[in-house]
Amino acid sequence: MLERLFQLQDHKTSVKQEVIAGFTTFLTMAYIIFINPAMLADAGMDQGAVFVATCLAAAIGCFIMGFIANYPIALAPGMGLNAFFTYTVVLEMGYSWQVALGGVFISGVVFVILSLVNIREWIVNSIPHSLRFGIAAGIGLFLAFIALKNAGIVVDSPATFVTLGSVTTLEPILAALGLFLIVGLANRGVNGAVMISILVITLIGLIAGNINYTGMVSMPPSLAPTFLQLDIAGALEVGMLSVIFAFLFVDLFDTSGTLIAVAQRGNLLDKNGTLPRLGKALLADSGATVAGSMLGTSTTTSYVESTAGVSAGGRTGLTAVIVGVLFLCALFFSPLAAMVPAYATAGPLFFVAVLMLAGLINVDWSDLSEAVPVTVTLVTMPLTFSIAQGIAFGFISYAAVRIFSGRFNELNLSVTFLALLFIAKFAFFS
Repeated sequence: MLERLFQLQDHKTSVKQEVIAGFTTFLTMAYIIFINPAMLADAGMDQGAVFVATCLAAAIGCFIMGFIANYPIALAPGMGLNAFFTYTVVLEMGYSWQVALGGVFISGVVFVILSLVNIREWIVNSIPHSLRFGIAAGIGLFLAFIALKNAGIVVDSPATFVTLGSVTTLEPILAALGLFLIVGLANRGVNGAVMISILVITLIGLIAGNINYTGMVSMPPSLAPTFLQLDIAGALEVGMLSVIFAFLFVDLFDTSGTLIAVAQRGNLLDKNGTLPRLGKALLADSGATVAGSMLGTSTTTSYVESTAGVSAGGRTGLTAVIVGVLFLCALFFSPLAAMVPAYATAGPLFFVAVLMLAGLINVDWSDLSEAVPVTVTLVTMPLTFSIAQGIAFGFISYAAVRIFSGRFNELNLSVTFLALLFIAKFAFFS
């Protein structure tokens, strides 16, 4: 049956190899079951319900990717967009988490449509590469800022907006230790370095009396507090347009980049350098986002950590299915997830930020028309505490720089349209 479903022999793999790859991928990305519930709880959502929604959305995405697309790529609620969901859409812009879930749902439906009508390539190819790197780096700085805030290393100041916190207390010290532990383990090639760091720091906090022990294993919490609680009508307000666009835009490019990166690592591209069954792979991503919003979590996306499983020999969808099964098993560890403090996730957030900043090496810094829009994008995201605003300023500055430089011919229709759309948004709907 497994041979018929996944063509194991054609992909020169075995059940054992796929299972090992699945466990490897899960260990590298399981940190999300600790970070996502804690982050969305800051938006007022029930942490136990979000924990269940996180595991279920990840499992659904992995099963679709495995059984339909037959790729060794795992999915889960994405880092960056969960922070945008909580700290920008809910806490900064003042929308309820129900409306924010409605925005995630709408972006997922649009993504499904784009996947089915096959115009994704046109959209992706029309966006300048420099802006893509700038957006990824900006999200990285956004996460780094949140990490420093959660660790108590950066605190608010009435005089200077932000300032250094008390770095000699337990929380900042353990947060820094968590980051250093991840880097040390990662450099030694240890799979699951991020999850190990979270567990070790939580254990130290428990021993120090900073955390109350609530158990390790139990039946999954109720999903009722978040299940089908999304407000789609509220998400259709004009003010939510940029939010929905940000959810869609970031998910679209993050997914595309991840799929190509993992496929290259596993030699899964065809002779023309394209990914067969791309539409099915995108459908897994968009379908999981729609399902996740209905369950009660932010945007679900493909994880670049899947490269760890591919490096361990994963070549088919059986790897993704194994990851999905492990996410279902994780449902019974909700007490452990509830104990994880914010400072234990600060190190992992900062580590993810470092990885997202790596793309800046691909920017041509000698060309000011490339460097300025990238800098505007990556700086405004953390300083405005909004991914959507960073994207908007990035497109506007990209178009403006080229117009003032007399390089009109480098502006395509989509970039020009988006720049004008964002200008109109600031002029009439801010």
